[in-house]
Order: sequence, then structure tokens, then C-alpha cells
Amino acid sequence: MKLDNMFKKTRLASGRKGYISISPSKPEVPEGLLRKCNKCGGAIITEEVKNNYYICPKCGGYFRVHAYRRVEMVADEGTFEEWDQGLATINPLEYKGYEEKLQTLREKTGLEEAVITGKACIDGTEVVLGVCDGRFLMASMGEVVGEKITRAVERATKEKLPVIIFACSGGARMQEGIVSLMQMAKTSAALKRHSDAGLLYISVLTDPTTGGVTASFAMLGDVILAEPKALIGFAGPRVIEQTIGQKLPKGFQRSEFLLEHGFLDGIVERPQLKETLSQILLLHEKADREAIEEAIEEAIEEAIRTSEDSEKTEVQSESAGSKEPGVHNRLAEAWDRVQLSRMNDRPVGSDYIRTLFTDFIEFHGDRCFADDKAIIGGVARFHSMPVTVIAQAKGTNTKENIERNFGMPSPDGYRKALRLMKQAEKYNRPVICLVDTPGAFCGLEAEERGQGEAIARNIYEMSGLKVPVLSIVIGEGGSGGALAMATADEVWMLENSIYSILSPEGFASILWKDSTRAREAASVMKLTASDLKHMGIVEKVFPEPSHYTVQNLKEVTYALENEMERFLIHYGRMSVEERLEHRYDRFRKM
Repeated sequence: MKLDNMFKKTRLASGRKGYISISPSKPEVPEGLLRKCNKCGGAIITEEVKNNYYICPKCGGYFRVHAYRRVEMVADEGTFEEWDQGLATINPLEYKGYEEKLQTLREKTGLEEAVITGKACIDGTEVVLGVCDGRFLMASMGEVVGEKITRAVERATKEKLPVIIFACSGGARMQEGIVSLMQMAKTSAALKRHSDAGLLYISVLTDPTTGGVTASFAMLGDVILAEPKALIGFAGPRVIEQTIGQKLPKGFQRSEFLLEHGFLDGIVERPQLKETLSQILLLHEKADREAIEEAIEEAIEEAIRTSEDSEKTEVQSESAGSKEPGVHNRLAEAWDRVQLSRMNDRPVGSDYIRTLFTDFIEFHGDRCFADDKAIIGGVARFHSMPVTVIAQAKGTNTKENIERNFGMPSPDGYRKALRLMKQAEKYNRPVICLVDTPGAFCGLEAEERGQGEAIARNIYEMSGLKVPVLSIVIGEGGSGGALAMATADEVWMLENSIYSILSPEGFASILWKDSTRAREAASVMKLTASDLKHMGIVEKVFPEPSHYTVQNLKEVTYALENEMERFLIHYGRMSVEERLEHRYDRFRKM
């Protein structure tokens, strides 16, 4: 009864039906202390959310972040210098009430417009920042938004600085009509000039990023990152449902959906974002090539001095032939090597990446259709030198093999690899490819998406890449699916890897109509490392332990590492013209 009376008094005190304030004059909870999570509905303490990167402590849902708070999250304290304040928004369509709406938003948000731009440092690296704020007309892109972003990119180009833009937008600004549409072209053109100058652009997509912003600067990053579960798309879900009359699947147009379909390099949790941006920036810095060469040469000399068996090191870097150690190395039949190249416990591409490189950041997607897990690629360091490393990836168990399609790439995988190679060319990074595939995937969907064209395009573009390219066959090198990642300055092989026109089973089936003659085919095909070295198809062969697994991987990578150092110095000293001529001559002689 007492509770009922209290409720009645409360309702009367509030003057609004259903609004409860137990003590209107002296609220028990200070105003603004509690908020309701719009995802889980739970009551949360405002200050706790602010201190937790604006993430709900109960459900992990992300709240939208004000522009200046975003700058505080990623920039070094006190380094942000804001640019282009005071730009006036005009009313090109003389849309009724637009100017009054803008003035109201300025007073409410403290913002002049829907984006702030300027210069800052992230862990000491100077960058140009652009941050959209959804409180201002859903961060829609009008003339001033487009102008501020364009000016920031132009200034970044002039000062040779990387650009990071945090997108959050409902799209083009309807109140400015065609003028708003033109900002898509203006911002994109400025980013093209920035890219042509060899500079880095990182786009970070937050919730929501839609419409004309998605169709312009948001999706043009060299690296495109997104926050978890962010809505990203051109047409909004409601528009799509109304247009096609169908209910959209759960998770449609969320960042996880875009990652799976090849349009993002990665999804980064907000607390890790500054560190991730810092790592990417450092890997794209213009390095002092001479200093790197000196460091690598010193490392080589040290390795030779401290080696307990320098003679063994020399033998390991020799080609397969009379100097190769081990009875199994001389007498094993070709078919035995085929079987060894396919062993379930043989090291795979990801094992070599972990062992040979540091600071590896994986980038995803072909920007067209999918992220093919049969290819792993990204940026790493090899003895302090930034490199692009790309591996055809098999799994280490049945589940992983199915996920990676047993190392058989689809067109999307080859297009992802090529995207990363062209990015390496832009930033003057050597490319190192690890080849291990029974062949390109030959399913219906692969043909529908242009498997032949994708392979041909890789071979075509790799022949003219302006940076050093090294390919190492670590397992199976099957047909054009392998060549699409082995059109290089040099191709190396491990002792029990194979490289051939197709599998022995396929060879026997086509020529002899009998796939059971695979063992015989293997001996005819000259697919072993020793055969291929003798024929001049590969430059180096590296011995393996008799039972080669992850446990003794370093016995092989030790020799690989020393030779890779020499490769990078040798080809790094060549001019672009010399490298391209050498690569052309290499294949011209075959």
C-alpha cells in the first residue's frame, strides 16, 4: 500500500505519465550518473563507460564516440592541432529551416560541423586526422565536411604525412542536394593524389558508415579497419528491405559481414585501436635503406662468426646436387617426395611467418567479394626491414584444412595477394611469397568469379613489380595456382617440396587415362627440387631433416634466414630497371 501511494505521488510530481522520479527535488541518483544501454537495456554508470572506451561493461556493446573524445583516445596527449575552423556552411538549395537547424546543432554539440580535422601524433608518429561526429546531422557529408576532409588530405600530401579518417555518417546531406554529391568526387580525387605521392591512408569505419561516405573516402583506404558490429553499407537496411521486399539476414552489413566478404583488412577492438594504428604507421615509415642494409650485413657477419659449424651453413645454402647431405636426399624416389610434401605434420605457411618474421599484421580481403583463408598476407619485419609476406595456407588439422580449403585458393585469394603486392610496390617493400598449394581451386564458384583471369593477372603484374620478389616453395607447388605466386626474381625450394604442371594423379589421368599410375608419373614429371634446380627453374634448394615438423623447423629457417638477408641486400641494391630486366630474362631463358 505504501509503495502504491509513493508511485502515485511520484507520478503526480513528475507531471508526465509513466515517468518515475522518487524524489523530484532531491534525486537519489545524481543527474547523468546512470544511463541505459540501448543494446542490452541494462543500467550502467556513465563514468564507468567513459573510462572503458565508451563500451557497455555488461554486454560489450559500443556507444558512439564524440569527435574530440575520439582524438583523445588515439592521439598523444596535447599533440592535436585543429585545422580549418570557422568554415561557413551555405544553403545551396535555400532549403527552408536548414540554417536554423545548423545553428541549433552548433549550440547543442559545440561543433561547427560534422567533422574535425587536424594534425596529431600517435606514439610519436605525426599524422593527419579526420574524425566524423554523428551528433551533427548524422555526420552527413555537405560541402563543409567535404571541404575540410579535402583540405586535410591536400595538406597531408604537401607535408608528406599519413592520413587517418574515422568515418561515421548517414551519407550525403539531403539538404545540400547535388552539391553534397560532388563532395564524393572531391574527397576521392584528393585521396588519389595523396596515394600517387606514395603516402598512407588508413580508414577506420565506425557505426554507422553508410551512403555517399561509404561510396567515397571511407572505402578508399590502403588499410581499412572497422570497429566490431559497426553498420557499414551503401544503402541502409531499411531501404534495401523496402526495395527488394525481403527480410535481411542477421548480421547483414555489419563489420563482420564485410570482413568475410573481403572489404576490410581487420576488425579492431576499441581499446587496441591506438596500438594497432601505431604498428601500421611504423611499418609504413620511409626507412633509411642504407642503414637497414648495414644492419643486415652486420647480422650476417655475426651469424657467421658465432656459427659452430659454418661449413654446414655453407652447405645448406648450396643447391641440391652432389653436395647435398643425407642418403635419403639422393636416393628417395620422386613419389616419396610427393608424399613428404603432403605430410599432415609438415610445417605450413603460418609456421614460417611466425618463425622468420616479427611484428606481423595480417590484412584481409580482395576488396571485391571475399576474404579467402587459403591465402594469408600482411606486413611484417624481417631483421628490421618492413616486408610484405604472403603465404598459401594449409591447416594443421582437419578443421583448419577445411576452413582453408586445403590450401587451394579461389580467385578472391589471388586478388587479395595481388592487392597486397601492389601495396608493397607503393611503399617500396620487398615481397616474400611462401608457396604451398596442390593447385588453384577448380569449383563452380571459382570459374564463375574468374579463376583463370585472376591467375593470369597475378603473373602479369608480378612480372612488372618494381620491388624485389622472392618465392619459396615450402610444400606443394601445383600448376598455375603456384606460379601465380612464384613469378619472382628468384624461386627457392625445400628439399622435399615439389613443383609441377599438375599433380602426378592428374598427369597420369590425362596422359595415360589411369590415375593409379601416379608413382610412375611422378618420376617422369621431373618435379623434385633437385630436378628443377638442374633444369634452371629454381635457384636454391634447402635440405630438410628426415622427418620435418614444426619441432625442427628452425633447422631449415636458419639457412633460409641467412639467404633471405643476402637476397634482400643484393636485389635491394639494384635499380628498378635492373631488377625488371633480370626478372624478364629469368623467364625468357626458360
